Amino acid sequence: MARRAVSRREFLKRTALPLAALAAPRWLRAQPPRAARPNILFILLDDMGWKDTGFMGTDFYETPHIDALARDGVVFTHAYANGPNCAPTRASIMSGQYAPRHGIYTVGSSARGQANQRKLIPVENSRTLPAERVTPAEALKAAGYATFHGGKWHLGSGAETGPLGQGFDVNIGGFAAGSPPGGYFAPWSREAPNLADAPAGTHLCDFVTDRALDFLAQHKTDPFFMYLAYYDVHTPLQAKPKLVQKYKQKLAANRARGTDTQHDHPVYAAMIENTDANIGRVLRKLEELNLVDNTVVVFFSDNGGYGGATNMRPLRGCKGMLYEGGIREPLVVRWPGRVKPGTTCDVPVISIDFYPTFLELAGVPQPETQVLDGTSLVPLLTGRADRLAREALFWHFPCYLQGLPGGFKADAHKPPWRTTPCGAVRKGRWKLIEYFEDGALELYDLETDIGEKQNLAAQMPDKTAELHEWMKTWRRQLNAPVPDQPNPEYDPNAKPAPRSRPRRQRTQPD
Repeated sequence: MARRAVSRREFLKRTALPLAALAAPRWLRAQPPRAARPNILFILLDDMGWKDTGFMGTDFYETPHIDALARDGVVFTHAYANGPNCAPTRASIMSGQYAPRHGIYTVGSSARGQANQRKLIPVENSRTLPAERVTPAEALKAAGYATFHGGKWHLGSGAETGPLGQGFDVNIGGFAAGSPPGGYFAPWSREAPNLADAPAGTHLCDFVTDRALDFLAQHKTDPFFMYLAYYDVHTPLQAKPKLVQKYKQKLAANRARGTDTQHDHPVYAAMIENTDANIGRVLRKLEELNLVDNTVVVFFSDNGGYGGATNMRPLRGCKGMLYEGGIREPLVVRWPGRVKPGTTCDVPVISIDFYPTFLELAGVPQPETQVLDGTSLVPLLTGRADRLAREALFWHFPCYLQGLPGGFKADAHKPPWRTTPCGAVRKGRWKLIEYFEDGALELYDLETDIGEKQNLAAQMPDKTAELHEWMKTWRRQLNAPVPDQPNPEYDPNAKPAPRSRPRRQRTQPD
């Protein structure tokens, strides 16, 4: 008989005994002593671009605390998100699986934009991570970790699919929506849990951090898993006025000197600085509690930067595209005594790798009933290996995304779309993108062309065919649906509707 996956929720419902007395599943029985298990602090920013930190090369934004974290840890220079927008990456982090397994391919509807410009009927998208998925929070909680979620969840709500139903002891502000619940300043929507007691005018990032610091103080003697998933720096573009004024003055001074900078958005810069300051508060709390040496800190972003406020040059594209600017991310891991400070790693890694990494750090075996597509990064972190035992990374995005930002028209495969349905594979230095509407293939050598400017598909048909076969084989193995049904509303002569002028501080499309 086939074994049905049993989540931690079901497991706990079947017994009223305390955790210490539970007959744990076989995959949780062998655990190291509590003292040997590190704490895990996972900081996930929303929409921060590949080049939006000092250590990655920004010439305008200021991120001293994140930069210090990078100096104390290892920087992964080829780190990728599983999706070009928020929800699919977060679902892959919380499941350890590629999108075809959990069904969350995009944010909201997969049929975005003008219907008469969509050539195909896209694959239907799910908006909720299935309740039966065992998340890393559930696995770690069952192994004795205290668990905290703060900020953006975006994978469901309620008792089964909200953060509390998916293994977190505490949830501050996480619910189904992907944008800040009413903006960044209190009061906030009551849909988002545990935000109602914030004084008017409180900044959301500050409030989430306050609660995170309380949690750290309460659990300083317990192993903990803290998922600090700030809403920042997602739209709406809102920031503290004093910080905005600071960057307006900085921009004016640059222009007065005739200095051009790659980045120049004062409000976005202020949002980044405030987020960095809050990360600094958390890192200082670890020092105050003498937890630094036994805490692994991971810093990451969920997709490429929002093209209306930043850019990732020399990378091509922005949030919403499978070009490098939409999926390559800043990634830092600090693990005192195990990771050599100030180092870099050029091995390609992806966000499904976090789940098995967290389990190995905690000494928790992988669940027997749930496929994990990722690979633990611990061998890279400890120096036991200089590569991972896999040959390729994959992306599957069978959806349409509208909302192409100004300045990125030349980056898009088919304007006015940010992307049409597509998939991609990276194998070594080579990357292939397939667009499903017309079967177009784009081959890039990322070692010599990080900006994906020269499509080599016609010049290198054998390499193109090789990578295409890898992609097709992977899709067959995961039963990944490819849209192939013509859209009866499609009109090849349809023109894009005029774009209305966005309202001030409007939340932009994901």
